[in-house]
Amino acid sequence: MKCPFCNHMQDKVVDSRESKEGDAIRRRRECLACERRFTTYERIDEVPYMVVKKDGRREKFERQKVLTGLLKACEKRPVSMARLSELVNRVESRVFESPDRELSTTEIGEFLMDHLRELDKIAYVRFASVYRDFQDEEAFFDELKHLMRQKQGPEQGPGGGGRGPGT
Repeated sequence: MKCPFCNHMQDKVVDSRESKEGDAIRRRRECLACERRFTTYERIDEVPYMVVKKDGRREKFERQKVLTGLLKACEKRPVSMARLSELVNRVESRVFESPDRELSTTEIGEFLMDHLRELDKIAYVRFASVYRDFQDEEAFFDELKHLMRQKQGPEQGPGGGGRGPGT
């Protein structure tokens, strides 16, 4: 296993345990060159799970791609890696539980946006702007207005309970 810090090819396993779901083995490793520790996961290699792209193409599901997108959306935001990892695990579970062994990127994107909206509104807007491919500022502002209406809730009208002039 190549060390992610120094690229050395030799390490030793320090700890090994099964995941909660029993579908993977988590191993803590220590690089024999730089002595830094890192985690790897061992999973059974089965028929790949697929995602169906918007244009109809199928690609192998890659949890790292999902995590990379979330990390970009959450950059400099107070969202922990544990929360992001949990969210990626939930997406992965949805794909794995799919009877056809595939899920559309639309379903995955909507699922992620629903959960990001709860975690961090700014990260949600960042993710939505890329995922929904906003073509101009009007589409971006429309999404912000929709988010603000949701935040106000049905009991508050426009301006009710918010900060306005004189507050």
